[in-house]
Amino acid sequence: MRKLTYYVASTIDGFIATEDGSVDFFPVGGDHGPAIIAQYPETLPTKVREALGIDQRNRYFDTVLMGRKTHDFGVRTGTSSPYAHLRQFVVSTTLPESPDPAVELISADPLAKVRELKREDGLGIWLCGGGELAQVLLPEIDQIFLKLYPMVLGQGRSLFGSGPRLPDAARFRMITSRVFEDGVAFMKYSRIR
Repeated sequence: MRKLTYYVASTIDGFIATEDGSVDFFPVGGDHGPAIIAQYPETLPTKVREALGIDQRNRYFDTVLMGRKTHDFGVRTGTSSPYAHLRQFVVSTTLPESPDPAVELISADPLAKVRELKREDGLGIWLCGGGELAQVLLPEIDQIFLKLYPMVLGQGRSLFGSGPRLPDAARFRMITSRVFEDGVAFMKYSRIR
């Protein structure tokens, strides 16, 4: 069965974006980028892959899930199909139709859709964001890959949204961790079932 992996960048106080959805406060550069890109080249948007000359096949993921706000970030940067090298889904109850022919709209019951996707053959499923969607999909998240930046934002969009508390804690164990010279920590967690 395929795994759903929430692969995301966060500040040490648990924010993945500002209130308006901006992520430009995350520093670009440093030694963490090339190492993580080499391992997960499919997590770069298609336009960035092309600009960098990355033509590797997908190693870990072949499917990406995005919430509407995460997808809107791509639209603001000029693309409605940000990960053309992956099978793309956007989860939204407010979009009347798919924003792009290459992107499938999930307008109802994202948990049921994820369970269906997990039963298919293929590589992993990447939950790209955002926090509200991660909270909804938490029962099906098998892994969390966290790029933890050594900064405090103070407020913004939370790693797991701001909805109601869960009745039971979802428990994970760390499977690997690496701290880079630039201070970014890359941690992989696996769910304890």
